[in-house]
Amino acid sequence: MQTAIKQNTFADDVMKGLSGTPKFLSSKYFYDDEGSRLFLEIMKLPEYYLTRAETEIFSTQTRQIFEAFAENAAGFDLIELGAGDGSKTSLLVDFFLKQNAVFKYVPIDISAEALNLLTENFQAKFPTLSIQSEQGDYFQTLETFKSKFDRRKIILFLGSNIGNFAADQAVVFFKSLREVMNPNDLLFVGFDLQKNPRQIRQAYDDKQGVTAQFNLNLLTRINRELGANFSVPDFSHYATYHPIDGAARSFLISRKAQTVSIEVLNRQFEFADWEPIFMEISQKYSQPMIENLAKTSGFEVSQYFFDGQKFYSNALWKPV
Repeated sequence: MQTAIKQNTFADDVMKGLSGTPKFLSSKYFYDDEGSRLFLEIMKLPEYYLTRAETEIFSTQTRQIFEAFAENAAGFDLIELGAGDGSKTSLLVDFFLKQNAVFKYVPIDISAEALNLLTENFQAKFPTLSIQSEQGDYFQTLETFKSKFDRRKIILFLGSNIGNFAADQAVVFFKSLREVMNPNDLLFVGFDLQKNPRQIRQAYDDKQGVTAQFNLNLLTRINRELGANFSVPDFSHYATYHPIDGAARSFLISRKAQTVSIEVLNRQFEFADWEPIFMEISQKYSQPMIENLAKTSGFEVSQYFFDGQKFYSNALWKPV
């Protein structure tokens, strides 16, 4: 039943997106098992500075992060939304365990494969760690947080994932988090900061073409799960960055006029020559933007952690 519901939601969202003007697809569907694997490749690319910057923060400011998390708390639950392979978080977990901290790690991810690999790796590397993995859409799991966790919750939302939200969606998301948080809980969010526009654009249009594969994989997923007949080679990846609004955007471009049938939807969709499908936004933030977002969502910024070049920041938010 759960699989059918997920498929119907996926189908409904694809119908809505491809019926729109302009056409669009939701980036939340990028992360099937193959999409998650490709994103792990993206994080290793020389152009993709985000992972290196956040890893630097976690490597060089681990003690300061731990002190902020553990202040005035006998123990805590470390809840990571969209955990992926947990490679950066493992730096924190390793340090926390060495401090004899009392905590449980709760990774949440939509990909069962990614979550299984993370759990196996963490259990092997940290045999004393209390770990409780959960598969699913973190929007759905939010509803259970208050009843499941009775001590300080520290919610991690890393990797600049918030950049994939439009401004109004980000506020709704953080307000939803605020509703399931107690006054003593904390939110730790990764933000990609505004910088040289050329450097930002290259991060979403790598020379190896891995980001292109990542975006195109969503068409393959629609073919597999919804019975579509997208000819993937007839679409190409295109990325832009606009410094005025601070947003990188990616598109898939139809390389010719074509018709795509989707069996589950019992529909055909016409694509004009060079017609775009809007795929994803990746917002880049300034500090005033971060502080305004926190205030609007019911939080205040307690502390910033920056990498050496100030390309990136992890911001610690407290509920107000």
